Amino acid sequence: MAYIDGFVIAVPKANKDKFIEHAKMGDQVFMDHGATRILECWQDDVSKGKQTDFFRAVECKEDEAVVLSWIEWPDKETREKGMAEVMDVMKTDPRMAPETNPMPFDGMRMIYGGFTPIVTLGE
Repeated sequence: MAYIDGFVIAVPKANKDKFIEHAKMGDQVFMDHGATRILECWQDDVSKGKQTDFFRAVECKEDEAVVLSWIEWPDKETREKGMAEVMDVMKTDPRMAPETNPMPFDGMRMIYGGFTPIVTLGE
């Protein structure tokens, strides 16, 4: 059964192009280690809620946009192995190194977690 890693981050709107380049470079590392699909989604139709919302979840500022991302893996076992490999190569792979591929956002405000799908429709 598939396994999903989900992420929500706040990215400065001025850094949209930098974020896209960062993601294109870094996301390939996850693909190289077993991920089957990765989506990076820029805020388009996101409402502010009365009690909670994406903006508050990541302390999004007025000059920032919310990005919703996920990594699809074939199963949790592949994810565990792949994530361990990615963590190992973070020190040596220039695609993951802050010197060559710096994060154009505040990683301390990122929320993330692993999820087991319970309903799947379509592909």
